[in-house]
Amino acid sequence: MNGVHIRSAERALNVGTWLIVCGAMLYSILTVTPLMSAHTPAKWGWTAPILPLVVDAAVVIVVRLDSVLARLGGHGGRWPIVLRWMTGTMTLALNTADSALQKDLVGVAVHSVAPLLLIVTAETGLAYRRAITAAVTALEARQRAEREAAQRAARERQEAARREAREEREHAAMLAREQREHEARLAAEAAEREERRRREEREDRAAREAAEREGRERREREREQRERDREHAEREAAERVAKEAGERAEAARREHAALLDGPPVNSKLPEDHARRIVAAAVAEGVSVRRAADLCGWSVGWVSARYAEYRDPGDGGAQLAIVSQA
Repeated sequence: MNGVHIRSAERALNVGTWLIVCGAMLYSILTVTPLMSAHTPAKWGWTAPILPLVVDAAVVIVVRLDSVLARLGGHGGRWPIVLRWMTGTMTLALNTADSALQKDLVGVAVHSVAPLLLIVTAETGLAYRRAITAAVTALEARQRAEREAAQRAARERQEAARREAREEREHAAMLAREQREHEARLAAEAAEREERRRREEREDRAAREAAEREGRERREREREQRERDREHAEREAAERVAKEAGERAEAARREHAALLDGPPVNSKLPEDHARRIVAAAVAEGVSVRRAADLCGWSVGWVSARYAEYRDPGDGGAQLAIVSQA
């Protein structure tokens, strides 16, 4: 359980306790006021609600101060216990007196519910608050211990880092001394290696230049061959595309001629056949009247199809589809 859960439980306890206290106070005032009016002189009848209000105010004081002391981990001694039980007993007696005087056991039981609930709630709420305070104290102690452990671990890490840095500095100083001594011994060897390296570089550079020249010549020959192959493939592809386009155009012309080379009909042809005739007529520039005579449909219907096939948005696509159907 974390601090959020503890605060939520404490808030629920406070809200529930004060709801019970307020309800019991209201119920007690409404129950005891008629009893006090019946046992008070008529001219002092207006004082009847004072006594239950005073007793319930003492209950509020006890509940409130108990909650504060429980939150602070304190204890009020014997007198708060005496006041708490005395006010609870008075509230119980005042609420059940009228029914007891009338020997109404059911009324006594009913009117004792609110006072008893108030007494038990006060005791239980105090116990809950003390338990919550103990839990909060334990949680804070654990968090404080965790913080101290984290701080101790951080100090240990810092100390280890400082010790490691000191050792690294000493090691670096030793290596520097050894390096200086080693550099003195390697000076002659370095000069010899440098001369050998330069000689090898000159030989490698000459070999690379020869290889690069040969590679450039080979790449140039390959590039020229690829260019020739590409140009040959492009010519063949262009010739093939032109041949296929011519064949398709010739097939379309033959199909259009077959559809348009016929006598006028006296009845409507099926709509799909009529649409192919209209599409062929649009493609070949035949008049609307001639297309209507060939398909048997009305001039208005044929004109509407002409408008569809000539629509710049999708007419061309529809015309191609109908022509190939």
